[in-house]
Amino acid sequence: MRLESEEDLRRERKAIETFVKVFKGSYKKLGPDDIDYRVFDKDDKLVSYVEVKGRLRTISQAYPLPVALQKIVKLSAKRLNPVMIWACEDGIIYGKIHELYGTLRWGGIPKRDGSYNDNELMAYYEPQKKLKYIKYV
Repeated sequence: MRLESEEDLRRERKAIETFVKVFKGSYKKLGPDDIDYRVFDKDDKLVSYVEVKGRLRTISQAYPLPVALQKIVKLSAKRLNPVMIWACEDGIIYGKIHELYGTLRWGGIPKRDGSYNDNELMAYYEPQKKLKYIKYV
């Protein structure tokens, strides 16, 4: 069961639009059982795959950055510049997953009715040089 609200999807779109604006690119939303996006450069050439995770905190309060290990595995299988974006309240934090280092532990969010994967193996990322930031304007 998908539990993304319209607000979650709005936050995700704002994040991907902010990301592709940097290089005048575009994006295509992928299916519900895939990672989030294919990303294209200004010449419409596929350049990356992206997963966006909502983070209901400001950039300065966002750490450690969580993501389910299953999402990392699915994103890394795409091979072509896999990028993780955390959509914060005031901007985005992003990085290529093969350049990041983090810790693994069991975690997630409090169990919600109808959800089967709120608690799972998670990766957590602390601040590091390979993470970049873009503030919303």
